[in-house]
Amino acid sequence: MIKLEITPPASQRHAFTHLGFRPFFLAAGLYAVVGMLLWTALYSFNWQGLHSAYPSITWHAHEMVFGYAAAVAAGFLLTAIKNWTGQQTLSGTPLLLLAGLWLAARVLPFTGLPLVWTAVLDVLWLTGLLIAAALPIIRAKQWNQAAIVGKVGLLLLANALFYLGLLGIWAQGMQLGLYAGFYVIVALILTMGRRVIPFFIERGVSCPFTAQNHSWIDRASLILFLLFMLADLLAMASGHRGAAWAAALLALVQVPLHILRLWGWYHPNIWQKPLLWVLYLAYGWLIAGFALKFLSVAAGISPFLAVHAFAYGGIATLTVGMMARVTLGHTGRNVAEPPPLVSVIFGLLFIGTLVRVVAVWLLPQFYAFWILGAQFIWIAAFALFVWLYAPMLIKPRVDGRYG
Repeated sequence: MIKLEITPPASQRHAFTHLGFRPFFLAAGLYAVVGMLLWTALYSFNWQGLHSAYPSITWHAHEMVFGYAAAVAAGFLLTAIKNWTGQQTLSGTPLLLLAGLWLAARVLPFTGLPLVWTAVLDVLWLTGLLIAAALPIIRAKQWNQAAIVGKVGLLLLANALFYLGLLGIWAQGMQLGLYAGFYVIVALILTMGRRVIPFFIERGVSCPFTAQNHSWIDRASLILFLLFMLADLLAMASGHRGAAWAAALLALVQVPLHILRLWGWYHPNIWQKPLLWVLYLAYGWLIAGFALKFLSVAAGISPFLAVHAFAYGGIATLTVGMMARVTLGHTGRNVAEPPPLVSVIFGLLFIGTLVRVVAVWLLPQFYAFWILGAQFIWIAAFALFVWLYAPMLIKPRVDGRYG
């Protein structure tokens, strides 16, 4: 008998390292579960079994921005930039090394090693991402994509600023770095939402439709958000009430602007497509975040309501919707036929945001109960995402192509 050894084609081998979305989307999904389990244990159950190099609330805030959200951004950019430029982005061993740096920076705060090592690795991985995102754009001379790379650079600077505060070098660095990084992620989400949501809606509503976009809204929203971000950071740094009011009014002005943009994208058929309505609703939570930011100054409500409208309803929900769609498309699957359970994931995140924002606002006497509920809902949603999508992210494309 002749023994045949069949070697898989190159397109099938080591598929996990072909494109950035594979390791980073899987890492983001797993970390959303593990990180929130740990946060629930530390905050809601006062667990003392694990000690971080910095306070648990600070760790939670930092990791949602520079851990989870940055990982999603890395996966998306390292995949999208290849499509935009036609240049190969990071793959193979270099991609694994970058993901390994990200992972090491997540684990190191719990090892007892000096905090400076965490700072070095966390800044180093974002530096690697910046270089990996910039080089294909430079080679292709697509200077119109420079703003996207610039946001990665701002995220890197914000993280460095955070560690300057954490290491005691600059007292205000920690808060300013956290919020600067947070707003950079919001800006990145708004930018990518503007690029892809109307395109996805036009392609996905199963009938002729042209989403309405206006250049004046694009310019105004960009300028107003930048001014809002600077005013809010100035208010934090100075404690000046005038700066806080300026930030609040700049947030308020953005509400009708983004409602007008969202209305121009609307088609009733989106409600038949989970991968469309999730992006639409998530963008709506970003608008709610601006409104709540205004009310935090004008009416004295908790500023963390706005933070979690942006973070839970906007960033988390929209990134899950994007990961769900990108994974289907880049593994050779039909984006018009997602797994039926994606609607459950998206519905859970929407309910979780209602609990974390609306219920906490209207019934604050049950604060601890609402927080615990929102934490469990988050864990359930992301656990379901990992269960559904991990096999797709790990295995080769179903059509046999490279990617």
